[in-house]
Amino acid sequence: MPETVSRQIVLAERPKGWPTPANFRLESATLPAPTEGQFLARNLFMSVDPYMRGRMNDAASYVAPFQIGKPLEGGAVARVVESRNPAFAVGDHVMTMNGWREYFVSDGRGVNKIDPRLAPASAFLGVLGVPGMTGWYGLKYIGEPKAGETLVVSGAAGATGSFVAQMGKVLGCRVVGVAGGAEKCQFLTSELGLDAAVDYKAEPDLFAALKRECPKGIDVYFENVGGEIFDHVLRLANPFARIPLCGMISQYNNTAPSDGPRFMTMIIGKRIKIQGFIISDHLAKMPEFFGEAGAWLKSGKMKYRETIVQGVENAPNAFLGLLRGENIGKMLVKVGE
Repeated sequence: MPETVSRQIVLAERPKGWPTPANFRLESATLPAPTEGQFLARNLFMSVDPYMRGRMNDAASYVAPFQIGKPLEGGAVARVVESRNPAFAVGDHVMTMNGWREYFVSDGRGVNKIDPRLAPASAFLGVLGVPGMTGWYGLKYIGEPKAGETLVVSGAAGATGSFVAQMGKVLGCRVVGVAGGAEKCQFLTSELGLDAAVDYKAEPDLFAALKRECPKGIDVYFENVGGEIFDHVLRLANPFARIPLCGMISQYNNTAPSDGPRFMTMIIGKRIKIQGFIISDHLAKMPEFFGEAGAWLKSGKMKYRETIVQGVENAPNAFLGLLRGENIGKMLVKVGE
């Protein structure tokens, strides 16, 4: 096969506060034909995720920052279209971190095969991917929910939050989701079967709304958002409550530190466990995750929804929409057929 032209999104400049379209640039790159031991793959879907905002800053973190003028990276599922690597045949579907582009050449390092007969390829970026496993690990191993307890999930209509909320129901909890907008709250109660949903955008008194829906207090809180919701949860938390800290999307675009939770002293008296985690530390548990999540998906106990934006050129808009909360379920970009 001759050289391949691939469109890709590069970081044009580092955002200051909220990102804008000017922070990104669409370019074309010419890829050489794969050499011995390599293969060429066409991305089908790519993921946009909240953690990517932190990588746009030039700051030390658990993952290296994106580089100015270089293609961004992120989870993607692709199909092999040409191969000189015996481990990857034409037609194989793979999952990589080579998102934000149409094509890539690889020697197979950091690439995992997936079986699209188990689920649609896009599901491996959501319910069966990092968002799902993040929710599964955080709730199971940090939240440690017990039947009859009350679980509150912020960002409950997103990819990770909706997994956690449904997992809580499978495990016998009373589950209350917090989301923004009537459509998302309707999705949580009518489609996912949550016991209640609180619309933080519409409630005049968010603390009163949470107290109303959690009459026995809160035993587990899965944190995706931070800010005001965290404050109210600390006030309503029961003794020995557990709080997995997955993300704080409300803080990612701040240009100055925000006020911390105002009720930190309650953590002591209530003996609350709060633990942050990064799912890449726990990938050894992936087979266990696939076993449990796959069974829930097959039985209908786990449902998922995707918000799909068409075309790699619109990946920045998908990312910005994610930060604004425009998605229900997993936000994806469809890159190719």
